Amino acid sequence: MNDFTRNMPLAAFDPHSREFSCKYEKDSEPILDEQAEDWFREGMAVTSNDLWPDDRDYKRAASLWKKAAQKNHWKAMLNLAGLYLDGRGILRDTEQAVVLVEDAMKMGVPRAYELMGRYHMNGTGVQQNATRAYAFWALAANLGDAEAQAYLGGKLNATYDDANGSFWGNKSIALQMLRCSYAQENAEASLNLGVSLNVNGKYEDALNILHDGVRFGSKGSANYLAASFLIHTELTGQHVDQDRAERYKAIGDLLRLNPDLRLPNLDKVLPLPPAVLPYWDGDKQTLIDGAKPVKTASLDDIKPSPASLRQGRAHIPDGLVLPDEPQGGHLIQHLHTDAIISGFWLAQLAKPYTPKQVAWNAAQVPMYYALGESFTAPEDITKDDGVLRFHYLGTPIPKSLAERYVPDWRVPQGVLREVPVPSRELRSSGLLPAPATGIWHGTIDPAHSLSKVFNLWTRQAYVEEGQSFPDPRERGLDISPKDIQWQWLDQANQPLPSGRKDITIRNFDPADTAKNHP
Repeated sequence: MNDFTRNMPLAAFDPHSREFSCKYEKDSEPILDEQAEDWFREGMAVTSNDLWPDDRDYKRAASLWKKAAQKNHWKAMLNLAGLYLDGRGILRDTEQAVVLVEDAMKMGVPRAYELMGRYHMNGTGVQQNATRAYAFWALAANLGDAEAQAYLGGKLNATYDDANGSFWGNKSIALQMLRCSYAQENAEASLNLGVSLNVNGKYEDALNILHDGVRFGSKGSANYLAASFLIHTELTGQHVDQDRAERYKAIGDLLRLNPDLRLPNLDKVLPLPPAVLPYWDGDKQTLIDGAKPVKTASLDDIKPSPASLRQGRAHIPDGLVLPDEPQGGHLIQHLHTDAIISGFWLAQLAKPYTPKQVAWNAAQVPMYYALGESFTAPEDITKDDGVLRFHYLGTPIPKSLAERYVPDWRVPQGVLREVPVPSRELRSSGLLPAPATGIWHGTIDPAHSLSKVFNLWTRQAYVEEGQSFPDPRERGLDISPKDIQWQWLDQANQPLPSGRKDITIRNFDPADTAKNHP
């Protein structure tokens, strides 16, 4: 059966079609299993673009994403397919990559169809076929995939058809596709749409969309605006501004290094004219840290340790942890011997050969044995499994709240900042002017038809007191400001003695917070 596979029947791509119905990929993406999501996030953290290439652990990521893929986590499936293609952390296997993408296609994931289009264009694991590639991209775009919409929108955004078939003149549909993708905060669509509007004399709209492109992670938009502010151009109102150009250029440099970055709070560090720029210390990272999303954090967020939730021998009281090095040194004992010291011991097969044995070793947790207690064989281990050893891990020691605190997975990935809880709770309807300066996080009722599209962890904005909150309708989302609830997260820029405001960064520090924690 060829439905939803590499060989599925496809409608041919028609570059002169006059019909396009804007759909959003979030509406079609399957719900993710929570445990699989944890594995996916851990894999993202250990392969972050914020890490030096040699520090990225693709082998660990491959293992985590394999487990997540078994629970139908489509993001992990597509990431794992990428590892199979490149042979990073796993043996290269293009067939396995294609199979994973097919599995995601069967789940109805729009991005999977876009990826299958790329495979056909490049001949990756399938026979190279540009006609089928464009057909897959057209299907993906119609399903709501923002990448496919941006790509095809760019290809159709010409005034004539290229003789070699590399672009076509279908501006009406091109702009519809680009605006649909832009509404989904796609970086490439923002650049293409902004440049197109600039060329056609719609300067104010173009400037705002290119500025949004920087928020969405478009290095191209950042570099385009950097160049534009260095010359007299209609896009910037004939306004030469070297300071703004320098900041856009610096941001573009860091977006090139870490394409995972999103900068919704860009106006904290680089507002559009005529706003006065806040003082900047010249460090590129200050611009990124000020503009990236934030999340409030508190020591009260610390969850009970997994060991404290276990029963019997495996229970370790909350607030206690096993030491990095066991007291008295490393000890190993064998089955049916008596413990020569009280403490926690970890059972491990000496030579695990089969996948089942490897999995058994990985599933074991430390168990408490008192002095003189005998080490007995677990019920699921037989003589055929080989030698079983017990490794001494020590006795639990206290660990402070600050030491127990684990940051959000996106912090080590470099795409999120954790900040202290604001001194007061402040919320506002999107219809009202902002009652305070700072970073605001917006949400709509989960029952709203566009809640999956709007309710993102990056849905933030830096707004000055008295200014209007962002209106989603300006980006093409049919959401009334009255339906949006904005929550204040503080992080307002503070004035210097000169009166000029400074880019103020206040991060959550577990150690400092612990001093005042009851």
